[in-house]
Amino acid sequence: MCTRIAVIGGGSWGTAIAVNLTRKGQNIKFYLRREAQVESIKKNGVNPDYFPEHRLPDLIEPTSDLQQAAGDSDIIFLSVPTSSTREIIGELKPFLKTGVTIVSTAKGIEENSLQTNSEIIAEALSPEEKLAVLSGPTHSEEVMVGKPTAAVVASQEEQTARKIQRLMSNKTFRAYTNPDVVGVELGGAVKNIIAVAAGIAFGLDYGDNAVAALITRGLAEMSRYGRERGAKIFTFSGLAGLGDLVVTCNSTHSRNRTFGYKIGQGKSFARAEEEVGQVVEGIKTARALYQALQEEKIKTEMPITEEIYQVLFAGKSPDKAVEDLMTRDPKREIEEVVSMNKWI
Repeated sequence: MCTRIAVIGGGSWGTAIAVNLTRKGQNIKFYLRREAQVESIKKNGVNPDYFPEHRLPDLIEPTSDLQQAAGDSDIIFLSVPTSSTREIIGELKPFLKTGVTIVSTAKGIEENSLQTNSEIIAEALSPEEKLAVLSGPTHSEEVMVGKPTAAVVASQEEQTARKIQRLMSNKTFRAYTNPDVVGVELGGAVKNIIAVAAGIAFGLDYGDNAVAALITRGLAEMSRYGRERGAKIFTFSGLAGLGDLVVTCNSTHSRNRTFGYKIGQGKSFARAEEEVGQVVEGIKTARALYQALQEEKIKTEMPITEEIYQVLFAGKSPDKAVEDLMTRDPKREIEEVVSMNKWI
């Protein structure tokens, strides 16, 4: 029996996922909220808002009717910003068929609840419905044109993870599996804050040493927070942790890095956000985690997150934020190494 697949969300990543899924001959229902996008794809074969220079495969069927897209689908890839996840899963719920698999592809944390996307989605699902997460260093611009990419599929059920792994994998896209759902999601979310910091460093022309330090200490910050949330520490050395962190901090394709770069160049928050023109998840994630730190909902130290919040929302100069990071009290780099070597 043919697997029926829908992609919900007509942004850059949703478009790239839909294209990647067609590379093995799979038909895709593609939900876009705006009718103008749907009509452009039907008439001209392109998504006018994202990748207008790329003609979409005929295997992609666009629609602005959510029931038409999702009603008979066996697998639904959900590709909307984290701030819209709760709303869209609520709209989808009446149309979901029994036993459907939902694949979350967004990278963020809900501001008020601190829930990951899969946690938000899980609240709306019944026990018969399955849930997976797709994450990793996957810039949509490169997936669209078939540049070699690796990603990770996380699910608490191995069979579900393997099913999505097979669907996504082809000669240009390799998917791995991981049972650590929370670790995969937190890696993808928190690295956005570090990428904003890296962008600021690039904008200030601080050099490669500074960016390398941010990536390395950012990884430590992500790992500490993840462990506090129950994630497995080794997940952060994988594609959804280190892999995504490296590409997002260094690539001009990254919205978070680009936004930070503009801040480092002296542009205002509003101007930088406007020029990026897409959702910058690191902004909301930084605000959410900073608030949680102030309310002591998070016990671990997150100094980069705190400084990025101060720069974005409290008027602190980027130069002063870097100075305060550099002059913090001296620390051991890796406590576990000290413990293993019994160095006191």
